[in-house]
Parts: sequence; C-alpha cells; structure tokens
Amino acid sequence: AIAMEDTLRQCEIAPIKGDTKFCATSYESMINFAREILGSEANIQVLSTIHLTRSVAGVRQYTIIQVPRRVSAPKMAACHSMPYPYAVFFCHHQESESRVYRISLYGENGERVEAIAVCHLDTSRWSPNHVSFRVLGIKPGTSPVCHFFPADNFVLVASTSSI
Repeated sequence: AIAMEDTLRQCEIAPIKGDTKFCATSYESMINFAREILGSEANIQVLSTIHLTRSVAGVRQYTIIQVPRRVSAPKMAACHSMPYPYAVFFCHHQESESRVYRISLYGENGERVEAIAVCHLDTSRWSPNHVSFRVLGIKPGTSPVCHFFPADNFVLVASTSSI
C-alpha cells in the first residue's frame, strides 16, 4: 500500500523545469507518449536490459567486458515500471542532453547482461535531495549522473537511430 501510494504521488507531482512526464497505464499509452516526444511519424524502438544467461535475483558485482556502445539518439524517453496492481510506467523526457549506452556486463556468478544505461549530462535542475546526489556525494549540476536500467524499464528512441 505504501509503494502504491508513492506511485500515485510520483504521478501527480509537477515535473521539474525542462522535464516532460507521463504515467502510462498501457504499452500503447507509453508509445503514444514517446511519439509526442520523438515525433508523431517516428517508428519507436524500445530498448531494455537483457539477461543473456539465466539470472537469479540478488545484488552482485559486474564487470564491464567491452567498451560501452553509444546509441545515437538525439531525443529519448525513459519509462520506469512502478509498483501498482496493474501496469504503471513513469515515463519522462528531459530537454537537457542525455546519452544512451549499451553495455556488456559479466556478473560474478557468470551471468552475462546486455545493459542499457543513460547518462544525464546536466543535473542542475534536479532536487538537491535526489537519491543520486546522496549516493554519489555530489551536488546538482556538478557532474553527470549515469544509471543502468533494470530489465523491466525501457528507453524509447526513434528507430532510425543507429544502435
């Protein structure tokens, strides 16, 4: 109940300046949001993290095994799954520059993962209380912030992007 309440709160909070957000309750509404961001005629490509070998839940260490490959995407939308009794995705687009990467990982248990990561190059408008700043020990606008996407989260780009 607490997690669902937080989902509703996140969906109702006004976006920060330069951010467009939407809570999608279906894959169709997620794609429609992406078309608003990427262009109504865009063919949308959905990128997600893929576990290439069987995965067991839990925290583990990973090693990057190849040079990360940048996805050429001038614009992108990100959609994060949220806890709720039915599908809810918190989708957003930031006007400031972000970069998308495909990264090959090798887990300490032999697991192989093709991960999607996003780097936000300008965090100056983010809340100083954002969890990223507490974890990294930095302040808004002082450094890019990069994060991996779990397998149930998506990055949407125009399919003409070279991936």
